[in-house]
Amino acid sequence: MPARALQPVAAGDPGAAAKLLAALEAALAGGPAVLPLSADPVVAQRVLDAARPELGVPDAAAAVLASSGSTAEPKLVLLSADAMRRSADATHERLGGPGGWLLALPPHHVAGLQVVLRCLHAGTPLSTVDTAAGFTVAAFADAVRRMPAGRRYTSLVPTQLGGLLDAGRADVLAGFDAVLVGGAATPAAMAARAEAAGMVLRRSYGMSETCGGCVYDGVELTGVDVTVDASDGAIGAVRIGGVTLASGYLRDPGATAVAFAGGWFATRDIGRRGPGGRLDIVGRSDDVVVTGGEKVAPGLVERALRQVPGVLDACVVGVPDPRWGRVVAAVVVTTGPDDDLLREAVRSSVGSTAVPKRIRYADRLPMLASGKVDRRTVLAMLSNRP
Repeated sequence: MPARALQPVAAGDPGAAAKLLAALEAALAGGPAVLPLSADPVVAQRVLDAARPELGVPDAAAAVLASSGSTAEPKLVLLSADAMRRSADATHERLGGPGGWLLALPPHHVAGLQVVLRCLHAGTPLSTVDTAAGFTVAAFADAVRRMPAGRRYTSLVPTQLGGLLDAGRADVLAGFDAVLVGGAATPAAMAARAEAAGMVLRRSYGMSETCGGCVYDGVELTGVDVTVDASDGAIGAVRIGGVTLASGYLRDPGATAVAFAGGWFATRDIGRRGPGGRLDIVGRSDDVVVTGGEKVAPGLVERALRQVPGVLDACVVGVPDPRWGRVVAAVVVTTGPDDDLLREAVRSSVGSTAVPKRIRYADRLPMLASGKVDRRTVLAMLSNRP
């Protein structure tokens, strides 16, 4: 039975970080659990309707986070104080010790919430970027300039990192002891540019159900367990267990039983173990394209496309086709390569079955507020092309 109050916190308001910091401090001390809300009133109301704060939450829950899906009914993830503390400790251990953090992500998503939590738990300074007008390079650079001395960290999504690089402001990140990049796959070319400019990048993988990033650069954090349901480097379903795991979903025992069966979280991602046993995520199980009876992992096709000189980004989906059932299709952000060059790159890297039958070019990929590519919009763009 629910035994703990649930306190909504408007995480998009001016001064949101300070409000969230105070609310989290109370929650970790046994007070009301925290429900961070988006600045978007429509999204916030949808979460409130699903959460029904007046009903309370299980006593073990210190925070409730809405999963970052864009249109589906949000799943409400229950995070315990212990799981969040263990996640913060493991992150600082991997990065080399506690430090001050710069919050540049929405704090109603797990990556932003964890930035606030790490500072609270370690007693280190929390700095914030003014995002009232959205993320801007100028506001980020100004926030970096105002950060106190000492070890410094920040967490970004690839679009933010790319914006800083494209604006010629790699210098503002070169002074950080580490820059976490997650929320979506970071193109290899972007990572190479960042590292060449002197940045210490740590590519993180995780989700709300794992208290955010729990695998850095393919290696699990202390206390985290990852298994791939495949052998000998083959692609398989990824499951995560260990100390940072969520307690389940609020008032949804059916979904909890399925997703957290046997103490493992079924991520719906597919991956493989690469050199040295590093985890390599290649896509989502529900994104796999079955074309003519063959399975194609979009992540592998996207990776091949991004390796082509001049390609800045790519998103691959399966679109309906009367003959093949579905065909591989891509939206590509590029400065030059043509269809034939892109198709040959995929053929030589992934195989002929994975070659996109439809390619559309765009100035940028459509994005969700969480920093992930809006695959629904990409699918619509490609489905409307003859």
